Amino acid sequence: MRTSGVFFQGLGVHLPPTVTVEEAVAAGWYPAEEVELHELAGVAVAGEVPAPEMALAAARTACERAGRRPEEVGLLLYADSWHQGPDGWQPQYHLQRHLTGGDALAVEVRQGCNGMFGALELGAAHVRAGGGDRPGTALLVAADNFGTPMLDRWRMGPGYLAGDGASAVLLAGEPGFAELLSVRSLAVPEAEGMHRGDEPLFPPGPTVGRPLDFAARNRDYKRAALGDGRGTVALVRVHQRTLEVVDRVLAEAGVDLGEITRVAYMNYSREIVEQRCTAPLGLPLARSTWEFGRTIGHLGASDQVVALDHLLAAGELVPGDHLLMLGVGPGVTVAAAVVRILRPAPWRAADASRERRGDSE
Repeated sequence: MRTSGVFFQGLGVHLPPTVTVEEAVAAGWYPAEEVELHELAGVAVAGEVPAPEMALAAARTACERAGRRPEEVGLLLYADSWHQGPDGWQPQYHLQRHLTGGDALAVEVRQGCNGMFGALELGAAHVRAGGGDRPGTALLVAADNFGTPMLDRWRMGPGYLAGDGASAVLLAGEPGFAELLSVRSLAVPEAEGMHRGDEPLFPPGPTVGRPLDFAARNRDYKRAALGDGRGTVALVRVHQRTLEVVDRVLAEAGVDLGEITRVAYMNYSREIVEQRCTAPLGLPLARSTWEFGRTIGHLGASDQVVALDHLLAAGELVPGDHLLMLGVGPGVTVAAAVVRILRPAPWRAADASRERRGDSE
């Protein structure tokens, strides 16, 4: 979807302290043989801080950085991958109570690790539609705390570790520091069983205390599907659709791959990032955000937005640069977006000014 005229006005990130893989190995949480194999460095661990509280912190930062009153938000989208609180309760209303008020439409987005891409598509459509008494503002939030008894963050799946954190984006129709040029999601329905394995659909796992183990599900899927070739076909199709979604968003953005400054992919191991992202695109690993992502873990739906915030803070994206955001999630879905940096993030200028005043004093 071409989304010119939709702008990033604010970003917010909440990242808790990290636990290193060396600490995890010493504690017996992480297999020592996987340290060198995957080259992951650590994960952000929130302890007992609820995901909705991290979401609230990130959302407040996004609004403050944008200089926007939260009550002006016309649409609130809350993306998550894991349980947020009591069953039967929805987390977006926690943000309405404590931040935006109750006039905006508030919806939970359950698209797994690609939830923020789905929120970008829905939020961009809202901004472009305008109208009403609150035209053109959307607050997109993603948050997860994976530190629960039914999930082992250190053995969640092959080649990645589950990190906690939250991110937020404030979209509007008025020019901001960056423009969302395009965003799109595609599905590979024939690979639906890849994240399900042999697990029954009913009763749902959490209702009977069944842990989430993507590694085991993946083994089950391969055992059942690879024997007759269905699994191989599905994996090839995921690769094809990944290239297809990148081609589409680049064409819709009017940007060539050579104009892409950096690529923000999932916070996975080196070999996965190379095999599924940079090598197929013909880009060096250094153009990705792997070096940063390996230190904080896979943050559910927040990986790409947290990477954007990091690149801006580090001065690795400047006006005129383009960021390609790329992701994959259960379904299987593949998604991508192109963001153009228009001017320095205003909060970075404020931070620099405070730093100069501190130095002079």
